[in-house]
Amino acid sequence: MSTSTRVRLLRGSGLLLLLLGIVHLVATPHIAALIRHNASTGAADMLIPPMLLNHILVGVLLLPLGFLTFYAAPHSDRWAQVIVRATALTVATLPLTLLALMGLRYFDAPLFVVGFVLVVAASVTLLLAAFTRPRTTDSADAARS
Repeated sequence: MSTSTRVRLLRGSGLLLLLLGIVHLVATPHIAALIRHNASTGAADMLIPPMLLNHILVGVLLLPLGFLTFYAAPHSDRWAQVIVRATALTVATLPLTLLALMGLRYFDAPLFVVGFVLVVAASVTLLLAAFTRPRTTDSADAARS
């Protein structure tokens, strides 16, 4: 894989993670409304606060994760490689974990599908870019990045 392709994949993955964080935060009030409409008032009062905490925390944490991945993309320093590889391995566990714990029953919800597709796309591109050695013989690619 050329250096420029690797950088583009990592930057694209970073943008996907940023987008996933935004989708996560946008979905939060919809889930709260869903709980309010489908649960008793007492149950909704107990379910909504932990759901809000979880969704807001994850959504906010995805933003710097995406930014760091985007920022580290063109760097070949050890710190950048650690960030990119740790992010890739972490994100790669998400699609399998989601399927194992949630099954397919939520795939009729559009925001869930968007989030799942973003996680899968970010996982594949991150793994590919993080663990494929860039070609160092292509001086044109090295000069462009």
